[in-house]
Amino acid sequence: MVTARDPQRIAKGVGRVKRKISVDELQYGMYVWELDRPWTDAPFMFQGWVLQTPEQLETLRTYCRYVYVDSERSVAVARPESEAGVVPLPGIGQVEYVERATVEAELPQAENAFAETQLAMQESFEAVGAGEALDSGQIKTAVAKTTESIIRNPDALVLFSKLKERSSYLVGRATNVSIYMISFARFLGLGPDEIEKAGMVGLLQDVGNLRLSSELLEKRARLTPEEYDLVKKHVTHAVEILGATPGLPSWLPALAALHHERYDGSGYPNGLSGAGIGTIGGIAGIADTFDALTSKRPYAAPVPPSIALGMLHKMRGKAFHPELVEQFIRCIGIFPVGSVVELNSGEVGIVIAQNVEKRLQPRVMVVRTPDGQPLRPQKLLDLSKAPKATPDEAYRIRRTLEYGQAGVGVRDLFF
Repeated sequence: MVTARDPQRIAKGVGRVKRKISVDELQYGMYVWELDRPWTDAPFMFQGWVLQTPEQLETLRTYCRYVYVDSERSVAVARPESEAGVVPLPGIGQVEYVERATVEAELPQAENAFAETQLAMQESFEAVGAGEALDSGQIKTAVAKTTESIIRNPDALVLFSKLKERSSYLVGRATNVSIYMISFARFLGLGPDEIEKAGMVGLLQDVGNLRLSSELLEKRARLTPEEYDLVKKHVTHAVEILGATPGLPSWLPALAALHHERYDGSGYPNGLSGAGIGTIGGIAGIADTFDALTSKRPYAAPVPPSIALGMLHKMRGKAFHPELVEQFIRCIGIFPVGSVVELNSGEVGIVIAQNVEKRLQPRVMVVRTPDGQPLRPQKLLDLSKAPKATPDEAYRIRRTLEYGQAGVGVRDLFF
């Protein structure tokens, strides 16, 4: 629960002039008088307070698009030291994208893009394993189709990837990280060329793992220091493979080497920090980490997306650029697309689309009854419209579960 030092109630401000501003325009010291939603829909203890901490600002950005401030109650507050000197991110905000298709309408195109990407990566990985070159043309086509689909609708491909059973760990990881990077780059407003560049990096940055032994990649126990040093070499291997592949962009090897670099300089292989990692490098590290945390790995069980986002938040300003972490949490959402959620009715559903205006109230397809039985026919709930679970209570999400825990696929929902 976010708290504030000024617990004054809104009622004390009756008669004052409220000023409506975007949350992106907020500055420390402003008195937040009213939200764009009821106070009960956001985790604030008090109604009306002075904005003083990064935690308060991040929470406002997550839950609200605009707020009302009271200039007379605003005070001079120094910028928190935790946000002082934050490295600026080039390229963000160049383009404002609009949704051109519903998630239902985009799913067939998303399915085609997903299938083409899976095939491209499976054949590419087999080629590398046999000592042959990647098919750069096939990879470029797959990334282009994925980018086009996500630009039309950012939810369809994410949903499809969460509900589709992975063909293999490495292929699934490459596909998912690429989808996350494209979606995040779109959310940040990068130009189309940069979005496609992000997708290419996500797809190929781990190709160096193919030069590691399966025993090392599949080891369930903790790696020894010597084994960990071998694993870290997958980045160097990727740079070598991509640099030797005809037809791939000349910028690709350098960008593919960045996903394990860290904002505070603690990463590898080169110990880069801050501006040295860049926007796409920062996106790559966050997307790779989130997908790893929420995926079943040989050495660790997956965690629910809400817990993974909390873990990323703790790495803010250390492992990852603080602003990028904030924006990624906003992009993914409190209840990410594809999340399995338990409702207050006891029913289980899958989040199929975000509601940008009301992030706590996404669209949910209910797939299981309170006693765990498959629901037929399934029912679609738009939680922003307050559908009733009982005559006295509207539906709401009680908690998120691990990806895939509902036991249904995308064809069970729409096809």
